Amino acid sequence: MNFLMLSGLSALLHGYVAFRLIPDLAAFPAARLVLGGVLIASALLIPLGLMARRLAAPPLADRLSWAGLLCMGLFSSLMVLTLLRDAASAVLWGVHFLAPDGLALAEWRGASAQAVPLLGGLATLLGFWNARRTAAVVRVDVPIQDLPAAWHGFTVAQISDIHVGPTIRQHYLRRIVERVNTLGADVVAITGDLVDGRVSELAAHVAPLADLRSRHGTFFVTGNHEYYSGAQAWIDELRRLGLTVLLNEHVVIAQAAAGDAGRPLVLAGVTDFSAGHFDPAQRSDPAAALLGAPADAVRVLLAHQPRSAAAAAEAGFDLQLSGHTHGGQFYPWTWFVRLQQPFTAGLHQWGTLWVYTSRGTGYWGPPKRFGAPSEITCVRLVAA
Repeated sequence: MNFLMLSGLSALLHGYVAFRLIPDLAAFPAARLVLGGVLIASALLIPLGLMARRLAAPPLADRLSWAGLLCMGLFSSLMVLTLLRDAASAVLWGVHFLAPDGLALAEWRGASAQAVPLLGGLATLLGFWNARRTAAVVRVDVPIQDLPAAWHGFTVAQISDIHVGPTIRQHYLRRIVERVNTLGADVVAITGDLVDGRVSELAAHVAPLADLRSRHGTFFVTGNHEYYSGAQAWIDELRRLGLTVLLNEHVVIAQAAAGDAGRPLVLAGVTDFSAGHFDPAQRSDPAAALLGAPADAVRVLLAHQPRSAAAAAEAGFDLQLSGHTHGGQFYPWTWFVRLQQPFTAGLHQWGTLWVYTSRGTGYWGPPKRFGAPSEITCVRLVAA
């Protein structure tokens, strides 16, 4: 979509909200003026923000991105609330038609027209705070059948979907790294969608990942956004930083206790579920990721999308760690994620496979999280 088409669509959608709300704010001229100004500014800034990299160079491009994405977060709430108001108005109009003296529709229109921007603004402010804070640690115990005592308590610190880019920079990522390092995990796993941009633009902002600390190292698998951003260049850069990138392959983790003759632990990783569309040589393949692995191993898979679960279960994995969904990030998108993915967030089972889906550690697009807080996950293996 080019800039003119995007601007036209933005004007149309903003015009709809203005048409539905501003006439019913006649008793509040100051509110009409403020809402009208916000909608005009938003209609202009959203397409400018989305096209910022094409229209300007840093730092102007970054400032336009910030402004446009903030407006997008606000307008998303305004649009949804306006549509809900219209649906409620249609129901009330039907009631009024059947019982003309039962409702004061004029009062409803005025009060609801005030409520939409107030609620939209409040949701955006709370969502901004929730998105920009350092993600909280979520601790999850996963019961593994016949888990050897040597692996009981083995921990994986999972971070996912950080989306380093126009509004997420080095200082944001450094806070995440510092919090992960307080966990003293056995392994750190990064389950994709780390970046939104090229290595040449963002290498310095991803550099804090070199400071991640754990007993056995940091492991990374690609998400779909890596393929939008030059996947091979990012794979090379992350390896340069000391991360182990798993592309349909695995590592065998050393025994947790010296002299323990129990089952080994295999940590495998696959490319993104959609990687084959970008590079046929990188088609996601959980079975290939296990080639040559010990047959009796405890098997943990890193896979960006929960949709890998069917193939992971068939390959014989015990646990899959995923992200991608952001838990929906903010309403109403939290309700639509399940139309594409088998799981939205949290711990679930697919047959004998456990799947943990992170809500993500950063955010994508608008700096807004509402109803789906970010997380740093500390996954602990325990005996079933």
